[in-house]
Amino acid sequence: MLAADFDYELPKRLIAQRPLPGRSDSRMLAIDRRAGTWTDSTVADLPRFVGPGDCLVVNNSRVLPARLLGTRRDSAGRSGGGAAEILLLEPDPTCAGLWRALVQPGKRLVPGTAVEVGGVSVRIRDRLPDGVRLVEFPGMDSAAVESLMREHGHMPLPPYIQRADELADHERYQTVFARAAGSVAAPTAGLHFDGPLLEQVQARGATIAEITLHVGLGTFRPLSSERVEDHTMHAERFEISRQAADRIQAAGRVVAVGTTAVRTLEAAAGAGGGAIRPLRDETDLFITPGFRFQAVGALLTNFHLPRSTLLMLVAAFAGAELTRAAYAHAVGQEYRFYSYGDCMLIT
Repeated sequence: MLAADFDYELPKRLIAQRPLPGRSDSRMLAIDRRAGTWTDSTVADLPRFVGPGDCLVVNNSRVLPARLLGTRRDSAGRSGGGAAEILLLEPDPTCAGLWRALVQPGKRLVPGTAVEVGGVSVRIRDRLPDGVRLVEFPGMDSAAVESLMREHGHMPLPPYIQRADELADHERYQTVFARAAGSVAAPTAGLHFDGPLLEQVQARGATIAEITLHVGLGTFRPLSSERVEDHTMHAERFEISRQAADRIQAAGRVVAVGTTAVRTLEAAAGAGGGAIRPLRDETDLFITPGFRFQAVGALLTNFHLPRSTLLMLVAAFAGAELTRAAYAHAVGQEYRFYSYGDCMLIT
C-alpha cells in the first residue's frame, strides 16, 4: 500500500480552529459499514445508537501543557537571544530529570546548548533518532518538571490550529474524564462528551470503561515512508485496570471512543489471545487495511489528516472504499475536520 492511497483534498476553511460552544454540539456522520451507507446526525443523537450490552471504552489520559517556550543559551551559559521551543514527549526511563522531546529550531539546539524556561535551564543532552532530543532538567524529578509545565507550559495544540493556545484550551482540549496525566495530544473523539451525554448513554443500558493510553509521538507522527508497510510506529504507554477489563469482557459490543482506545484494546486482545485482561504495557501496533479486529465492534472517531496512520486505522475498520466515500461526503457537506471538529460513528 502507498500513502497516496489515503490522500484526499480538504479546503482549509473546514479545519476547525476552535471548539463549538458545547461539547456535544458537533455533527456526527453515522456509518453502517455492513450496509455501506451513512446518515448525517449529531453527537447529541449518540444515545440512540447504543443500548444494553454495549460498553463505551474511553481514554482517560490527560494532556500535559508540555509545550515550553524559552530563550536559547550556548554551552557557556550565555544567552543566544533567540526564541526556542521544547515539546516534552515523555520521561526517559533511564534517569530522573531526563525527558524525550521535540525542539525548535532543531539545527540550533544541538547537544550542549540550553533553553531557559521560567528560570530553569533545560539542557540538550543528546540527539536521538527521528529528530527526538534527550533534554535534562538538572536536579528535578518528574513531579518537579510537571509542576514547571503547569506554571509555564502551553497546551500542545496541533500545528493545523493556526493560533496560539488560549486559557480556554486548557479545559476544552481535555476530555471530561481526563485523569491520568501523560499525553501530548488529546484523544479527540472523547472531546465530544459532557456529563449529560454520558448519563444518557448509561440510561440506555450501556456501560462505560476507562482505559489509559498516553498519546505520544506514535499517534501524531507523519508517515516515515511512501510505502505504508515500511512505517514503524513509536511505542506508547497504556494501562487497562481490572475493573475496565471486566466491563469490557462482559460487553456484547465494544464501542471504542477514539483510535487510541482501538489501539489499546487490540494490543491487549493480541496479548491475551483475544481476551481483554488487566495489563500495563506499551504498544507500537500499526493498524492498516487487512488487520483482523478482535475486540472492537464500533468506533467513534474524528476526521483525520490525509496520509495519516489514524486514517489508515479507520480505513481498516470501515473498509478503504467506504472510508473514501464517507470522507468525500463529509467534505461536500462541510463537516468540521480534525481535533476540534466533527466526528464519525462507525458501526
